[in-house]
This record gives sequence, structure tokens and C-alpha cells, in this order.
Amino acid sequence: MAREIIDLTAEVRTGTGKGAARQARRDGYVPGIIYGDGTEPVAIKMKFNYLLTKLRQGRFLQTLFNLKVEGQPDVHVVCRGVQRDVVKDMPTHVDFMRIHDDSRIELFIHVEFVNHEASPGLKRGGTLTVVRHEVELEVTAGDIPDHITVDLTGKKIGDVIHIDDIELPAGAKPTIARNFVIANVAAPAGLAAVEDEPATA
Repeated sequence: MAREIIDLTAEVRTGTGKGAARQARRDGYVPGIIYGDGTEPVAIKMKFNYLLTKLRQGRFLQTLFNLKVEGQPDVHVVCRGVQRDVVKDMPTHVDFMRIHDDSRIELFIHVEFVNHEASPGLKRGGTLTVVRHEVELEVTAGDIPDHITVDLTGKKIGDVIHIDDIELPAGAKPTIARNFVIANVAAPAGLAAVEDEPATA
């Protein structure tokens, strides 16, 4: 299932240079730029509070957006940088890069666990310990998966689930080369305590 692309809105910014950028900030905006794809850069501005809300939602630099600018065609972009005030840590400038649907980009994808009831380990009272709720994958911009699925069927206490155990969507691959851990089925606390006790003579 492809991930829904989030809309982001901005306005065209008239004028260039430090003076125009300062004026935009005084008016309650964050100046920015859209570049790439062999097209002329477009100076934009975004309402400060609107951008701050989006930033605080997390993963701003790993999300593909559909950028809507009045008078311009919608364009798919990824954020390539947010400059911040060194004292207040608030955004002062934002850079977006245009992306084609066939471009390869790196994004964090949510991990979904299914078939808990078919896991013997969980039925025995084991606990699913999730090491990574999201996995960074290299994907095609036009076919971003909404999530990757981990099937818990048959998983016993002590089983460890690695990235290589998961069937990834076509065209997706992890950005980390090693076979890292996604989750494991841990023993119940009581059982673990009993197994850890030394044998008595």
C-alpha cells in the first residue's frame, strides 16, 4: 500500500537577498527556496507557526511532500535543510528539492506487526520487544510504502526478527547494510527470573 503524500503550502516570495528575507521574517514568515530538477529556483515563504507545527511533528527531513504554491504547479519535494536561529533554535530558512516520481530517496517507514495470536511465544506470555518502530529505506519517490509488515506467526520465546527476515516492498532496500534487529519475543519476567536462578544442591 502506497503512502499518502502530505500536502504542504507556501507562498511565492517577492524579492531576493537578505533584505527581502528579513522582511519576510518580520511579517511572520520563514523564507525558503525550491530548487533542482533542472528548473529555475523559486523563492517562497511559509507562515512561521505553520512550519513550526510541521517541524514538531517529526521526520520533516525524511518526508516526501506535495508542495502547493499559489500560481505554481504542485511539485513533489523533500526538505534538504532547515536553518535555525542559534539562540532561539527557531527556523529562519528552509530549502526544498524537487523530486521526480522515479527518483530514489531515503525515508523512514513504519513497521507494522501482525498475527500476534499466531505466535506461540506470545501465547505463553512472552513480550514483543520492538527495537525499531521505523526503518530507514531507500525507495522510489512515486511508490513509497505506507508501512512494512512483520508476520509473527510461529514466533517463539527467544526468537529475534532481523531486517533480512522481512519481505520488503518491490524496489525498497535498507539504508543500513548490516542485518539489524527489528524486534524479539522476550520471555515473561517471571519465567526469566526462574531460569536465571542458580541450581541448589
